[in-house]
Amino acid sequence: MALVINDRVKETSTTEGTGTFNLNGAVTGFEDFVAGIGDANTTYYAIFNQGTTEWEVGLGTLSTTTNLQRTTIITSSNSDNVVDFASGTKDVFCTLPASKAVYLNAA
Repeated sequence: MALVINDRVKETSTTEGTGTFNLNGAVTGFEDFVAGIGDANTTYYAIFNQGTTEWEVGLGTLSTTTNLQRTTIITSSNSDNVVDFASGTKDVFCTLPASKAVYLNAA
């Protein structure tokens, strides 16, 4: 299991609750998690429930070709705890959390 970060990896999901997210396939113009991250690998992710204020950023594991386990929550709209997502379409995508970025300066 490797940590993989990749650009333009984005899928949707209609999963509700606090558990593993079932991914519905790549958004047009993006790769799915299998192609961009690979089965059994970990990645930083963001989830946003469209039209709401629910969001979460964390470290997750692609547990099967269509499931993303939410392993560690880094920040969220629920006081940085796991979000109990309501119904609706969620955007699920790879990201690099600001707290994990390494930078020297603006130059």
